[in-house]
Amino acid sequence: MRDSKIDFSDAPETGPLAREVLVGRFYRPIKQLVSLRIDADVLAWFRARGKKYQTYMNQVLRREMARQRGR
Repeated sequence: MRDSKIDFSDAPETGPLAREVLVGRFYRPIKQLVSLRIDADVLAWFRARGKKYQTYMNQVLRREMARQRGR
């Protein structure tokens, strides 16, 4: 059967594109454990923010990623 003959009338509408998903509201990205070498002073600066310094590092990286994508 050719693609033009397929009836898609009962197929559901597609959802938002990945770039349109609001991260943190309903979508939770999968976390991945990595080993990363960071300058000692940079790590000390992040750790000075408290116990959730790794979460803050992720937020900083996500903001930079979003900024780069917006160019």
